Amino acid sequence: MRGDAIPARNNADWSSLSPQPPAILVRPTSTEDVAHVLRICSEAGMPVVPQGGLTGVSGGARPVAGCVALSMERFVGVENIDEAASTMTVRAGTPLEVVQKAAAERGLYFPLDLGARGSCAIGGNVSTNAGGNRVIRYGMTRDLVLGMEVVLPDGTVLTNLNKMLKNNTGYDLRQIFVGAEGTLGVVTRLVLRLFPQPVSTLAAVCGVADYGRVLALLAGARKRLGPSLSAFEVMWADYWEVAARRVPNVRDPLEGDHPFHVLVELQGSDEDIDGQRFQSWIEAEFEAGTVTDAALSQSLADVAAFWGSRDAASEFIQVLGPHLSFDISLSVGDMDAYAAACRDRLAARIDGCQAMFYGHIADGNMHIIAWVPGAPKQPDTEVYDVIYGLVREYGGSVSAEHGIGLTKKNYLSYSRSEPELALMRTIKRALDPGNIMNPGKVFDMPATGESRS
Repeated sequence: MRGDAIPARNNADWSSLSPQPPAILVRPTSTEDVAHVLRICSEAGMPVVPQGGLTGVSGGARPVAGCVALSMERFVGVENIDEAASTMTVRAGTPLEVVQKAAAERGLYFPLDLGARGSCAIGGNVSTNAGGNRVIRYGMTRDLVLGMEVVLPDGTVLTNLNKMLKNNTGYDLRQIFVGAEGTLGVVTRLVLRLFPQPVSTLAAVCGVADYGRVLALLAGARKRLGPSLSAFEVMWADYWEVAARRVPNVRDPLEGDHPFHVLVELQGSDEDIDGQRFQSWIEAEFEAGTVTDAALSQSLADVAAFWGSRDAASEFIQVLGPHLSFDISLSVGDMDAYAAACRDRLAARIDGCQAMFYGHIADGNMHIIAWVPGAPKQPDTEVYDVIYGLVREYGGSVSAEHGIGLTKKNYLSYSRSEPELALMRTIKRALDPGNIMNPGKVFDMPATGESRS
């Protein structure tokens, strides 16, 4: 497709960056199609921007001027579910929710879960190394990928659809492409690791008086719930005020105000034993003074309602208007101190700036929403400088699970050393000497003859 025939949706992703129409849109249906497109583009020196579900928020799938947008929206389908090996072979354009449902229909479970599950593509999840709600138990997306087929920039097809958990045969090449954001090639097919479907799912929302008790609650959950602990989500009071009291259809299961609300989830294999163990743990935390108030789920509907408060962030555009979203990692013990410092610095530097904090705290991931109410344009550069500058001071990561793309590349050096960045460029140069794959994303490549330091 060219010109006006290209749908507007392919001009941008969910980032706040302005749309950029591609020169050409292609929608392959086979690996051979992808290889053919890349071979032609490599010979012509034409940039290629891979696109999945276009739900990324860092600009990784936003076209660059004069590029070919290579959309995987027709490259979909579950090819195989191997129950004995607990694996699924799937095409990269398949929506995450389709993967989840296909596993569930066979009594299995694919644990990666995001708010955009109905729209995001599994290939995009792999290319950004998505995290989601249950990293504490199952790990990041890279921990769920056993095998991969990828097309290199020159059209070479690299196929290793490995189903084995143990395979130490030289370099683990799949991990080069996980999290590479389409800068090294196009992921086309994947072998995903599956797990037994949980027999029971229980959740509690706890009111906690201070961050020290939040950490004590986390320690108790890890000790008493063990590997059944599947989520530990922390919401500061500023977040809870908006999520539970201003977003429609979200109910507050607790009475009164609490400095912190913590959502704890257990996924187990014995409904009776799991329920008793979960309740006895909560009771012990009450007796220890760790928890001030708590609501325990009595049904799966309660579990879903509890998660509604955590997922309410997707509705904040309706409540807050335009705002900026951030995804960072920090040492778990530093998070409350970071939040206090960040709130103060934003207010001091930017008149009227407000911020709220929440996230998957147990795996070190904090989300931040910052905004100036009623501002005709949000002060993005100033906010980025404060938030990422503090991340550097605290020795954290400027991106926990949303990738670098365009919006964070100027801050990548805050979290990665120059030798690391130099090695990344060396890998990029080796696999994509023409710099056609998603150019300008993650980091800039020096032009021929320029210093590579």
